[in-house]
Amino acid sequence: MAGNGASYPEAVDRLIARLSELPGIGRRSAERLAFHLLTAEPEVPDALSVALTDLRRTVAHCSVCMHLTDRGKDPCAICSDNRRDRSTVLVVEQPRDLIALEQTGMYAGLYHVLMGRLSPLDGIGPGDLTIARLLDRIDAPDSNGGGGVVAISEVVLGLNPTLEGDGTALYLAEQLASRDVKITRLARGLPSGSELEFANKAALADALHGRQTMG
Repeated sequence: MAGNGASYPEAVDRLIARLSELPGIGRRSAERLAFHLLTAEPEVPDALSVALTDLRRTVAHCSVCMHLTDRGKDPCAICSDNRRDRSTVLVVEQPRDLIALEQTGMYAGLYHVLMGRLSPLDGIGPGDLTIARLLDRIDAPDSNGGGGVVAISEVVLGLNPTLEGDGTALYLAEQLASRDVKITRLARGLPSGSELEFANKAALADALHGRQTMG
């Protein structure tokens, strides 16, 4: 019967389906990636397979700030650095935001990675983020990493200037209001609706330098 052969082998279909589940990858992009792996030299998909296996085997979250770190290196390099200002914590949504801000060289405190932002429409609430861990760091200074016990005196809200980021910042400000900490946020030199990871270093440096008190 005509048309019975007009489909991909099962393994190819399965790969396309898995690739299309990745953020920003649609069906057509997944097909292009799958065919690239099919036609590439054998070491290319083999290396990708090893990298994916190593990702789950060797990468973990820092027990202090939730940033990504190598297993066996906990706390992470930033939290373990006693030259950092342990009284200031900059809260970001994702590890990529931390990296973007760290590359400015303008910030010498610690970080906290929420691993997302509040989004009721997507079913993401406070319990899905690492907010409780952040509050623990404030309430119990000995859990803030490093050798000594230094209380957190300032929390900088470095959320993306989006609707969800602003909502998350307001929620955090409410949770922090009853605690003895100064609450600031990055200056609005960043365009509304933008993402920190795509901002240039100068804009991020200005946002850090000109951070403003909330409330």
